[in-house]
Amino acid sequence: MKSSEINFKVELDSSNVPEKIFWDATEKPEPGMTETKSISISLWDHVQKNTLRIDLWSKEMPVEEMRRFYIDCLGGLSQSILSSTGDEYMASEINLLCEKLAKHVANIK
Repeated sequence: MKSSEINFKVELDSSNVPEKIFWDATEKPEPGMTETKSISISLWDHVQKNTLRIDLWSKEMPVEEMRRFYIDCLGGLSQSILSSTGDEYMASEINLLCEKLAKHVANIK
């Protein structure tokens, strides 16, 4: 059986706030740890029937990029819902929300 790993390394300041975040994966084209400014991981707990989440961002992550990051996350969820369930309605509604949020973010600037 094939195996794949995804690893994260988080450097924290004295108050346990992320200063730097790095990631690596066996399937990543370029080997070695790569820096990122934010991660959002969701895990489904099938026993409790709920989602476990890990959201981290570094001190360097600009607020405007954080807004864009979460819009992109929602867009990715739309594609995931469509490919995993075939539910076109849910995918379409999430895409509409992404468009609305993108307009909101554009108006902030």
